[in-house]
Amino acid sequence: MENSSQENKQPEKKTQGHQLWISWVVTAVLVAILVSVLYWQPILARQLDEQSSAVAIGPAADVSTEALANMPYFKINEAETYLLRRPETQTIAPTRPRSEPVEYTVESGDAIFSIASKYNITPESLLWSNYDVLKDDPHSIRPGQVLTIPPTDGILYEWEEGDTVETVAAEFEANVDDILSWSGNQLDLTNPEIETGDVVMIPGGQREFQQWVVPTYSVGGDGVLSSLPSNCVLTDNTAYYYGTGFLIWPAANHYLSGNDYWSGHLAIDIAAGTGAPIYASDSGIVTFAGWNSNGYGYVVMVDHLNGYSTLYAHLSQIAVSCGSGVYQGQVLGYAGSTGNSTGPHLHYEVRYLGGFLNPWTVLP
Repeated sequence: MENSSQENKQPEKKTQGHQLWISWVVTAVLVAILVSVLYWQPILARQLDEQSSAVAIGPAADVSTEALANMPYFKINEAETYLLRRPETQTIAPTRPRSEPVEYTVESGDAIFSIASKYNITPESLLWSNYDVLKDDPHSIRPGQVLTIPPTDGILYEWEEGDTVETVAAEFEANVDDILSWSGNQLDLTNPEIETGDVVMIPGGQREFQQWVVPTYSVGGDGVLSSLPSNCVLTDNTAYYYGTGFLIWPAANHYLSGNDYWSGHLAIDIAAGTGAPIYASDSGIVTFAGWNSNGYGYVVMVDHLNGYSTLYAHLSQIAVSCGSGVYQGQVLGYAGSTGNSTGPHLHYEVRYLGGFLNPWTVLP
């Protein structure tokens, strides 16, 4: 019995030894494969990079060898119609509303209207917020002046002793809640305290201001109260210069340079360089020709004897005399920048029966 058990154990030992040997062989093969992969991988990758960089793809091939993928060169057929769009390299920031006033230094050629347009406010708001500088006269603007630009339409008001939110709102026809809630005023809604001297924004506030205008001079017979300067003498045959009723542009340019028509500027400023001829918009009688002390500089006014009058201001020279008759298109003088003006232009007014008309409504 002992011999048979020993004989059975010997084959089992042989089998276990055989399996152990096979496992070692498999392990050695796997290790060899792993070592070869680690060895050959960087070499093969380098060779692939060299081959890809050597491939010709057109004019853009040598711009960068660090691209992850090389795209084929696309050649535009110049005979075809196409739209060229260039990339925008900078982000365009949106325009955000202001809550605080800013300062602006007046430059040559500026006007109340153009400055207000730049800051997206009404010219009235700009004028009202700078009473100490402009005295409600849009013609008093000068290069070098520092204007305060309100953040929104309304009035920048310097608080005075005894003021209350209710009284100030009533004075400027504004809303109390708008004043209290305006972020730039930084008021505590539960206890709004404003010190004397504080500058407060009155959103939507408004007030009347004095109009600085040349009075209407006429020769009578046209529905306007007859009044002429003392030094104006009517010449012979003046009755033959009746207007046609159709006005022409008084300058070669038909666009503005400065102020447009608005409540504080009852005229338009037509672009005209110094020395450019200024023409009569219609036939009529010259009822004023000379210097105006209210800021208009050299002025010519023409009564067209049909209810209409036109005024031409800031002239550098005058070519007609008061009391003389002129025909439509006749040279009245030459453009300039006399009086209160930041640059050469023609201040042009149209009046009917003594009242002001927007020139845009009557010019062709």
